[in-house]
Amino acid sequence: MKSTRKGLREGELFKDNYERLKCAECEEVLDRRDDPDELFDVRSCSECGRSWKDIR
Repeated sequence: MKSTRKGLREGELFKDNYERLKCAECEEVLDRRDDPDELFDVRSCSECGRSWKDIR
C-alpha cells in the first residue's frame, strides 16, 4: 500500500479547491478509516477500491 504523499507525486491522487484528497481515476473524495492501533489512517476510494496510507 502506497502513502498518500507518493500517490500525489505519481498523479494517482489530487487535492481539490477545499484541500480534500480525491482519486484521479474516479474523481471521488477518499474515505478515511482510523485504526487506533496503527500509526497511519487508511484512505480509500469507495468507487474503485484502491487505498493509500496517510501517515499521522
